[in-house]
Amino acid sequence: MSKLTLFVASLIAAATPLFPAGAAVLGPHADDCDGAKPAMLVRVEGLKARTGTVRVQSYGGDPSRYFDKGTYLERVEVHVPATGPVEVCLPVPRPGLYAVSVRHDANGNGSTDIGNDGGGFSGNPSYSLFDAMFKRKPSPVQVQVHVAGLTPVPVVLNYVHGTSLGPIGAGK
Repeated sequence: MSKLTLFVASLIAAATPLFPAGAAVLGPHADDCDGAKPAMLVRVEGLKARTGTVRVQSYGGDPSRYFDKGTYLERVEVHVPATGPVEVCLPVPRPGLYAVSVRHDANGNGSTDIGNDGGGFSGNPSYSLFDAMFKRKPSPVQVQVHVAGLTPVPVVLNYVHGTSLGPIGAGK
């Protein structure tokens, strides 16, 4: 490849957004995912149903306290859109190590319904019903995300009953 071809390819790659054209980033911090400051663009995949709400929380600081009740940095709850990707922007105060948890409240009642609701974490660690019942948290090493600028964070949801729809994308 010529130097000119490599240069043009690098310009195209730099100009390509992290999310497809026309895709709406959800939540009150959508504008924070413009790349000007550190933020996580959380892409929720594997929804079992296009109903209810999705709650996305970010954690920072002491990794041993990730996912402890009330220790989240930011919490965003959005209605699940009927179509398209589910992407939520979470700004962070500075570059560093963070973690994310996601909960799908399938019927939007605000309560955990073991038979219908799903959840997941950054890094997509293996996590079972028994882990949840005994309040075991995933290892910080498995869930940590290094955020320097705008950082994509895919989270695949898991459910107790049924299966997910698989990764979702625009047009589904």
